[in-house]
Amino acid sequence: MKSIVQHLPESVLSQILENAFQWFVVVDKNSRILYINEDYCRFLEVERDQAIGKPVDEVIENTKMHEVIKSGVADVASPHYIKGTYMLANRVPLIVDEKIVGAFGSVVFRDMNDWKKLSSHVRTTMDKINMTSNDAPNKSYRLEDIKGSSQAIRSIKETIQMIAPSDLSVLIEGESGTGKELFAQSIHGRSERADLPFVKINCAAIPAELLEAEIFGSYHEHENKHRKGRFELADKGTLFIDEIGAMPLTLQAKLLRAIQEGEVEPIGSHITKQVNVRILAATNRPLEHLIDQGKFREDLYYRIQAITLRIPPLRERMEDFTELANTFLQQYIIKAGKRRLVLSSQTREYLQNYHWPGNVRELQNVIQAAVYLAEDETIEPSALPEQLKQVRKKQHPVLVNLQEAIEDLERTMIQQALVDENDKRVIAKQLGLSRSTLYEKIKKYNL
Repeated sequence: MKSIVQHLPESVLSQILENAFQWFVVVDKNSRILYINEDYCRFLEVERDQAIGKPVDEVIENTKMHEVIKSGVADVASPHYIKGTYMLANRVPLIVDEKIVGAFGSVVFRDMNDWKKLSSHVRTTMDKINMTSNDAPNKSYRLEDIKGSSQAIRSIKETIQMIAPSDLSVLIEGESGTGKELFAQSIHGRSERADLPFVKINCAAIPAELLEAEIFGSYHEHENKHRKGRFELADKGTLFIDEIGAMPLTLQAKLLRAIQEGEVEPIGSHITKQVNVRILAATNRPLEHLIDQGKFREDLYYRIQAITLRIPPLRERMEDFTELANTFLQQYIIKAGKRRLVLSSQTREYLQNYHWPGNVRELQNVIQAAVYLAEDETIEPSALPEQLKQVRKKQHPVLVNLQEAIEDLERTMIQQALVDENDKRVIAKQLGLSRSTLYEKIKKYNL
């Protein structure tokens, strides 16, 4: 490398330095600028001659070059807020004879939108690769990713820690959107099989006529071709069967035999294949009810539910709401490339009073949309979907007289109208009241 540099003319080295990166800067061990390319200077609106020799924090706002020099640890692909926008930057310490002599910084993406477009393209490409690769990795969740400190969640986490190292089969019950796969992966991640495959299949998402081949594999004699099913792909690892209640009865018998005997027989083949698989199953419908209806085998039920985890719906663990909402909020603020966002008190009230039929997944989607729809640094109710502002959490029934019920409804309607509209004339017209009557009721209800 040294000989190559020695043979390059200075003019060529200068061209490389100016064009190899969009923007870059080099500082000494005291964080003073040794070199900065012209393109970066134009963006910073500073003359290069004036920038060189200055402390880097006097030229580049929010720089972390001094932190990299102090720690000696590279800061790669880190968001950098500068001149009102987020960029993506690399900062690398320069080391000579095991001593830090300075640092090198470069802007990878000038605009986070460009990064998001590329990131989206890469994710799409990886999804295509994963679809064609039987060994494609699954997104991995850990026990630490389960948010919440309610008694129910703490109890589930404790149970997972106890049972994960075993090979016990586990049945995970919970409504749609409660995060059953997250709990399943947490069990796998704490087990002795953690470094081996975690393979999942959703019985409700695959047509019944194709499900058998997906689970058990197939053999085409005329092509002499064997296609592995999910059981074989999960060999020595964990098979997560989601929505097991949707599995046809005919396949339930074959699944029971596979679990009991540790072998599968692919479609079109009479040769069985040995498998060593831990079974985790999930359902959003009580399997006991399906057994009573003759839609689920009782012997399979007792085989897969050595341990049963019941995941409570979000409405039953609202003490976890703040932690969940804040987690999603911070997650999507970063993804959206925004600097800061907070929920207004009115927005938080709507979120907390909603009954969340879609559970944690619905909360996640609502927060994500609100982050992108927020116009300023505060997320107002206008960024929420209409159903959150119209549907209130069900309260325990209280017996009141008719007049009290009417007044309660009247107060709620006026309060809601005041949130959605500032003009009292418009509100009065919408409610069919005169303005004077509206003002009287606002005073009456202390709104």
